[in-house]
Amino acid sequence: MLELNNIRFRPATSERVVLNDINLKASPGEPVLISGNSGSGKTSLLEVISGLAGAQKGSIHWNQEALTRRQRRWLCGVVFQFPERHFLGLNVSQELKLGHKRLGSEERSNVLRRVGLGDVDLRQAPERLSGGQQRRLALAVQLLRRPQVLLLDEPTAGLDWSVRSEVLELLQDLGQDRLLIVVTHEPDLFEEWSGNHWTLREGRLHALSPLPLR
Repeated sequence: MLELNNIRFRPATSERVVLNDINLKASPGEPVLISGNSGSGKTSLLEVISGLAGAQKGSIHWNQEALTRRQRRWLCGVVFQFPERHFLGLNVSQELKLGHKRLGSEERSNVLRRVGLGDVDLRQAPERLSGGQQRRLALAVQLLRRPQVLLLDEPTAGLDWSVRSEVLELLQDLGQDRLLIVVTHEPDLFEEWSGNHWTLREGRLHALSPLPLR
């Protein structure tokens, strides 16, 4: 179980507290959706959870053990809103191999099938993939790291309706065997979300139906 206790965060570039006394409990197999307007602090929350940013107050625990920022970076995988900005490989194959001394073809094929890219051309540049394919490739890259917590920032933004439904179906599948946390400013797209739904307003989390575990 992931536990956030009284998290307070103010970015170095801001005079405003973005996250104020955030408390959250979430377990693998029970996906979490956090909705909020643009600028409400959703991305900042993912950065703090993943260890990419440090909170000024509060603690984060995994299975009742307090974690440092370094430990959280190993625990979590993050897919950002614009994954194409973070691709480093010259082609799909190179992108998948980054950070892996040995990546077998079977493991690579399995993860590509899992995200719906079983037929992708491995020689193709990531930037030439469609928006939906880029999201799937970014997911594949993170799944190869085997994170216990998967954090997704606006996974449906900018996608057409047909691709959005496919991505939503994929997310429900990925949330079955790990902790999945999704942030979005489009909560209407997640009407059939089978998990806990929170909203982030004025720096605080508010639980929506169904109620989270206590």
